[in-house]
Amino acid sequence: MTARPTTRSVLVTGAGRGIGRAIALHLAREGWQVHAGVRTDVAAKALMDESDAITPVELDVTVREHVAAIDAAVPDRLDALVNNVGIGVPGPVETLSREDMHRQLDANLVGPLDVTRAVLPRLRRTRGRIVFISSVNGRVSFPFTGIYNASKFAVEAVADCLRVELGPFGVQVGLIEPGVVATDPWKEMDRLIAEFADGLTPELRRLYAEHIAGERRLLANLGSRAAPPEGVARAVARELDRTRMHPRTPVGRDARVILLMRALLSDRRMDGVWTRSLGLPRAVPARATDRHTAGALPI
Repeated sequence: MTARPTTRSVLVTGAGRGIGRAIALHLAREGWQVHAGVRTDVAAKALMDESDAITPVELDVTVREHVAAIDAAVPDRLDALVNNVGIGVPGPVETLSREDMHRQLDANLVGPLDVTRAVLPRLRRTRGRIVFISSVNGRVSFPFTGIYNASKFAVEAVADCLRVELGPFGVQVGLIEPGVVATDPWKEMDRLIAEFADGLTPELRRLYAEHIAGERRLLANLGSRAAPPEGVARAVARELDRTRMHPRTPVGRDARVILLMRALLSDRRMDGVWTRSLGLPRAVPARATDRHTAGALPI
């Protein structure tokens, strides 16, 4: 009988910075052989300088050639995949272009699924694990990040399907749902919002001026309480070590509070929470007579 290898191997996407980097380093310290998906030589070198257990893999999940090269880049034995890579495209839904939407969905949904398909034969052989780094935004839709919310809701839906579809092969699937995490995008958020506002037409900038100002205040408040990414890394490691993975694992007090609010409050009350958080005026409902006569013909 062949002995089971003592060193497990994992592919972590988006490992060049932030949460992905923290996951790669933490798993390497836990004894995993980590294949870290990165997009730059600088990120690759920084990871190799940190640990001999990390092997960088050139991987932009939206580039088909990179995904096709995974087969030659990872070992025959792969025990886990951590689909971490993701981006956020901010802005009120009306202001988003088709290109914005495709960019968001390609990075957060289509690309990770391409990577998953590429390594599934290996994971079936090892009865391995798949972890998707989702977000509390995958269950609660925040204003100003509509298409990002949509991408994370979709990730959650796909993970639910995969959990059942891959169950007969012994492949387990779990979601990690962080709240606000202190990563580079959060540190740069104010600048990103300013750049987004500068790119709007004068009319849209006027219409959404209060939304933008409220969002900047809200993000500054949330960012000041952001948790370190190591908390997410520890949650991933715990799930990979469990005999039976949890379908969903919220990470952070803020994530648990938001999910509790979503469970307890009606849709209208949640709308009110966001309206007050952004400092927006309360919507004035149309009068019944206005609604009934708006399209009526004169008598």
